[in-house]
Amino acid sequence: MAVTLAEIAKHIGATLHGDAALFISSVGTLKGASEGQISFLANSKYRIQLAETSASAVILHPRDLEHCQCAALVMENPYVGFALVAQLLDDTPASASDIAATAVIADDVELGNNVSIGANAVIESGVKLADDVQIGPGSFVGKNTSIGARTKLWANVSIYHGVTIGEDCLFQSGAVIGSDGFGYANDNGKWIKIPQLGGVVIGNRVEIGASTTVDRGAIDDTILEDGVIIDNQCQIAHNVHMKQNCAMAGCSVIGGSATIGQNCTIAGLVGVNGHIDVADNVHLTAMAMVTKPITEPGIYSSGMPATTNHQWRRNAVAMRNLDTFNQRIKALEKANK
Repeated sequence: MAVTLAEIAKHIGATLHGDAALFISSVGTLKGASEGQISFLANSKYRIQLAETSASAVILHPRDLEHCQCAALVMENPYVGFALVAQLLDDTPASASDIAATAVIADDVELGNNVSIGANAVIESGVKLADDVQIGPGSFVGKNTSIGARTKLWANVSIYHGVTIGEDCLFQSGAVIGSDGFGYANDNGKWIKIPQLGGVVIGNRVEIGASTTVDRGAIDDTILEDGVIIDNQCQIAHNVHMKQNCAMAGCSVIGGSATIGQNCTIAGLVGVNGHIDVADNVHLTAMAMVTKPITEPGIYSSGMPATTNHQWRRNAVAMRNLDTFNQRIKALEKANK
């Protein structure tokens, strides 16, 4: 696939400087791109590579135009431009083509137009698959689940029973949606399982990473609203409610019945305790541990950066003595009054 710079400029909303008829076939990095490729500059620390790039064109901010030796597409947010041109030139294959002979599909399944189901996939009774849905090989879709138009499941995705999924969603391989939440009652040391009777409701344009789990609700549903994106190997516990346009990076965990506000970002290795609310526009940095509600927007951190083992041991000794130091300071303050 190849498109002209003029077509790309129109598609991403950029101002073109250079040969409008130049053909571009793929995207490359500033350092590694070659003729016929387009690159981008979104971070000024890589400006030195701009003068040396072999890319045919570069997407960049107006302030960097004077440093560019090749054709340029100028816009305020070059990274967004890169995302849009990557979509335009995307050659990722479909997860399935047509309906495989080895797919197992219940008689009452409702199939929209142009649905594709891969080899050895299982679609159970009562399922509704809207137009252009793709179900990858080995995937499972449980009873009475509904999947909206143009949603794509890669191989070996498991969607349990009673799940509702919107349009234009993407599920990477190994994702599990609607598994049982971790619900048990303790009877004198014996764990009694609580059947998880809720479902999962997922909005439009939601993306779920590989090996990520979204548990079904205990009674009410677990909810992921429109535009939520979740990285690989994350855990969303039962009855979590993630509001619109949240983003969550790899290996993070949200405990049961927590609510995450709109437009929040959760970095890697973050833990959010159950039964707490997080306000809109909150940004949690890596390894943050959220144990209490967050009521105001802003950036929150608690993870300790790595240091040498020697320094860490010294800090650990000081940490153990914090209470003693605190009591001594209080005593000195009292004595000086």
